[in-house]
Amino acid sequence: MTTDKPPIPPDTQAKWQRVVDLVAELTDVPAALIMATVDRDHRVKVSNSAGNTPYYPGRTYHLNEKLYCFGVFEADGELVVEDARCEPRWRDNEDMEHAMSFYIGYPIKWPDGEVYGTICVLDTRRNKRALMFRKGLQEFCRVVEGDLALLLEVAQRKQAQAELRETVRAREDTIRRRTEALEDANTALRVLIDNVEASRHETEQQIVQQIKGMVLPYIAKLRHLDADRDLQSAYLLMIEDNLKNITSALSSRLAETLERLTPAETEIMQLIMMGRTTKEIAAALGRGTSTIDFHRNNIRQKLGLSRRENLRQHLIALSSAVQHPPRIRSE
Repeated sequence: MTTDKPPIPPDTQAKWQRVVDLVAELTDVPAALIMATVDRDHRVKVSNSAGNTPYYPGRTYHLNEKLYCFGVFEADGELVVEDARCEPRWRDNEDMEHAMSFYIGYPIKWPDGEVYGTICVLDTRRNKRALMFRKGLQEFCRVVEGDLALLLEVAQRKQAQAELRETVRAREDTIRRRTEALEDANTALRVLIDNVEASRHETEQQIVQQIKGMVLPYIAKLRHLDADRDLQSAYLLMIEDNLKNITSALSSRLAETLERLTPAETEIMQLIMMGRTTKEIAAALGRGTSTIDFHRNNIRQKLGLSRRENLRQHLIALSSAVQHPPRIRSE
């Protein structure tokens, strides 16, 4: 039995105890056993409760060719020894120490064919009653193997449930990290929107002030000119130039940048501005690091950045700076 097989629980062992007690009673033998084998370690798992049996649970043997059970494994089936004293191979086996010259045994196997051990009966005499009960002993062997199959199925189901719980936990962790990343991204986006709104408001105020100082005075002067077309043309040109200067700086550099990026690049850009590493971004978005590196390179190219320039610092500078209209003094 290998270590990946489930242990035998107390209730199953108690059932096996009833089995060997019944076998010993039906066959009239001093010893009915279920043996468990692990590598070369062959030990008594369950022994009948009769007081005259020399075998007790936990007694261990080193599996070798002189043990009856070794012959069971060798034959991969039934072994019957009616009188070991008459058979050269068995006349000096270890059980002869207790004069156990009679033996019938069968292999017990797990559902995958791996050997668990044996079920057997032993006697100090040729036991005709036990010989007639061989089919019955085989049926008891099937009962024990049925218990092993049930134990293995239960263990496999528990393992599958544990693996399922681990898979669910891992997916929940992924969802949690993604949710946190999205919340952080939303927070960053709200900050960007607030910055843009604040900058827009500031720009609007500057536009109003500059129109008042750079456009309206010339319009007022035009109202008082009667026929000086050259002076009118000069004022109109000045008004036109000032309006061009005012409107040329209305757009945010960051807004222009966002227009050139894909949705995926925009999401990654926000996480970069939050200080996340490539590995952290990949984990948060459920993508490979190579994919994140690909998008980072695209963002750099669209911004015209060299490898030496810091992408995060550049993005932060874009988010905090709006091109303000130039200060042009009126004539």
